[in-house]
Amino acid sequence: MTTHPPDVSAERVARDLLEIGAVSLSPEKPFRWASGRLAPVYCDNRLTMRYPRVRGRIAASFESAIKRVGWPCDVVVGTATAGIPHAAWLAARVELPMAYVRSEAKAHGKKRRIEGAPPPGSRAVVIEDLISTGMSSVAVVEPLREAGIEVSGIMSIFSYGLEVAEEAFDQAGVDAFSLCTFGTLVDLAERDSLLPARQIASLRRWYSDPEAWSNERLAAD
Repeated sequence: MTTHPPDVSAERVARDLLEIGAVSLSPEKPFRWASGRLAPVYCDNRLTMRYPRVRGRIAASFESAIKRVGWPCDVVVGTATAGIPHAAWLAARVELPMAYVRSEAKAHGKKRRIEGAPPPGSRAVVIEDLISTGMSSVAVVEPLREAGIEVSGIMSIFSYGLEVAEEAFDQAGVDAFSLCTFGTLVDLAERDSLLPARQIASLRRWYSDPEAWSNERLAAD
């Protein structure tokens, strides 16, 4: 189940991501994703690390979101690798312990997958930079639960809003929330006339049916 509480900071985050180029909208020259599909949007939130004010506003938005949704939080957990810095900045801001989950356990040393040693019984909020299909986010839930840690929810900076992600979170039995969604970006781009009307319409068509949108363009190549 995914929750999206109303928040005026969503537009501020959307504007920041567009201004620094962390999210690009290009319906006429689409991006090819790792899956092979074409999409009119591409997100690289690692660019936020370069901008102190932007990453500071993101941390503040995460803090506000935790309070609004009411998720209990004893430890902030980052996903490897892009979620780690944002988890660290948030943990410092709210003065809570921080940990992170590796994509797989180390093959040497103590062979840990979870770094930071949160004790069993801790309640964790997981920080992710981007939610696409939701699979990488959900992948950290099982090892945390196996370690006796309760996952209050998953928060991300941005989400494409794909239905497959909703299904993944439902199956995992975990709530998720994004500071900014694809819909927020498109609304902002339309209101500020960042793109012509035909491109805005194309973005909305992709949002309603990403697979069909991609197939049409692949067939035209």
